[in-house]
Amino acid sequence: MEDPETYEVQVLFSRIQRQDGRPVMTDFSFRLDPEQYFYPASTVKLPIAVLALERLHETDSLDLNTRFYVEGDTLDTSFAQDITRVFAVSDNNANNRLIELLGQDTINLRLHRKGVVPVRISHRLGEHSDDVATKPLLVYLNDSTTAPTKPTINKAPLPLKLKGIQKGKGYYEEDSLYLEPFDFSLKNYYPINAQHAVLKRVIFPQNFDENQRFHISGAQRSFLLNAMQLLPRDAGYDAPEYYDSYCKFFMFGDQRGPIPAHIKIYNKVGFAYGTLTDCAYIQDTENGVEFLLTATILVNSDGIFNDNLYEYEEIGIPFLAALGRELYEIERNRKQ
Repeated sequence: MEDPETYEVQVLFSRIQRQDGRPVMTDFSFRLDPEQYFYPASTVKLPIAVLALERLHETDSLDLNTRFYVEGDTLDTSFAQDITRVFAVSDNNANNRLIELLGQDTINLRLHRKGVVPVRISHRLGEHSDDVATKPLLVYLNDSTTAPTKPTINKAPLPLKLKGIQKGKGYYEEDSLYLEPFDFSLKNYYPINAQHAVLKRVIFPQNFDENQRFHISGAQRSFLLNAMQLLPRDAGYDAPEYYDSYCKFFMFGDQRGPIPAHIKIYNKVGFAYGTLTDCAYIQDTENGVEFLLTATILVNSDGIFNDNLYEYEEIGIPFLAALGRELYEIERNRKQ
């Protein structure tokens, strides 16, 4: 906090007060600037997962338990399994399969129509594929018969013109070091205010007009909320490797012990290229504390990207954990 500009810190916090049971939110921000670019990494998986549920809700032949595989792949999965993987351990391949269902143009158009701006999803994650064509999903009609979904051709992304779109002093590509800033202009763009807007619509849909909500069923929303707060061990992952705070940076990110059962964190984190981001609704069911918090920080002291030398454990995660604890204590003290 002594040098937030170097670390590109941005914070957006929503205090929640209940009036006749209805949540009333007051927003507070620190260095919030949608024109200041940061790489959103896996935080884009939340809107993609919600829009996938919306697509399922609109399609009579598909539901959460529908089994499928991507053309050219052999992994047999279901939409429920992939959405669970997205939140429990931030699985990139699961997210990418949901992109094959939707396509980048549909993702962007639907978010814009709901008032979630600015945002631009341009590529898959992990492989960072810039392929504008989606692959068909082979959907099981029964145990032995499949039918393909229709692939789409999406618009090629235009370069973003934002502050900080070129970062650092060098980057690695295929083991070669290039001593020039790393260009993020064709990558995903999902600033703090857009992340917060999606989270508000998921957690408190009743606060929004019908045309600004995600149109999913009550059962789908219950599934989504459960997936968002699910701990890896409760999703069947090995606890020592996938500890409780593996994908929960606020409050507990710098700890390896169990998260108390009365504290629920409905969130999506992202970390890549030295940037750490968390977008969360935090609820303490024992003390009546609840708030929304989205924050990002860049930790790349050598200014070189793709060298895997980032200060995630030393600075980034401890900062987000401390920020979450500080705001939690402020809100808890207000309740007393």
